[in-house]
Amino acid sequence: MNTYGRLPFALSHGRGCRVWDTEGREYLDALAGIAVNTLGHAHPKLVPALQEQVAQLIHCCNYYQMPLQEALADKLCEISGLQSVFFCNSGLEANEGALKIARKFGHDRGIARPQVIVYDNAFHGRSIATLSATGNPKVQKGFEPLVEGFVRLPLNDIARAREEARRNPDVVAIFLETIQGEGGINPTRLEVLRELRAVCDEHDWLLMLDEVQCGVGRTGKWFAHQWAGIVPDVMPLAKGLGSGVPVGAVVAGPRADTVLQP
Repeated sequence: MNTYGRLPFALSHGRGCRVWDTEGREYLDALAGIAVNTLGHAHPKLVPALQEQVAQLIHCCNYYQMPLQEALADKLCEISGLQSVFFCNSGLEANEGALKIARKFGHDRGIARPQVIVYDNAFHGRSIATLSATGNPKVQKGFEPLVEGFVRLPLNDIARAREEARRNPDVVAIFLETIQGEGGINPTRLEVLRELRAVCDEHDWLLMLDEVQCGVGRTGKWFAHQWAGIVPDVMPLAKGLGSGVPVGAVVAGPRADTVLQP
């Protein structure tokens, strides 16, 4: 399908931060798969590890325990301060998982139509639910009706968040990118992150930070929100987590990690 405006050349291979096209031309890969290839191309430790795993076991369903998956979950919990992980295949799925946690969290508290605060210029994915949470009318056009249950606010406007807390008893979570990516590289100010953490604590909401693009070391800490000295309740991850392998994760803390059950 003609869904991407592709450039008029084809890539054949890459190494480190450089790629080559089928005509032998070399390029500096500043796009990195849109913030995915954190280790670059053909990393000498990643490639043999992938080859070894593929030779042993490519896929099994979630009915079985998977020691390497559990080891990764332990590492994610260690570096994030959270305590449980749900694995998936992409950032879109991770964000969908976060939204499902928020809705179930609300229903468990007797809220029939839970609402989630989201932000102008946000981007969380292109499924119907994540598209509805996204703050870009251009990518939403033609896919209406969008999913209900979102309240949209300006980024970095803590007064509006507190106003919504006073007037809207159906809000159950705040969901935002720590640094907006597609919306224009717009950071959530550190003091605002701290205030949002406080608002969520005061009103028994979940603070859900989308670190799909800005997480996994891209800002000099493991996760961008750590510069504010806070810990979210839910953190979707992907992109750099797999460095090109389709891996996503929903990492959750004690207020959120038991919401979803078998």
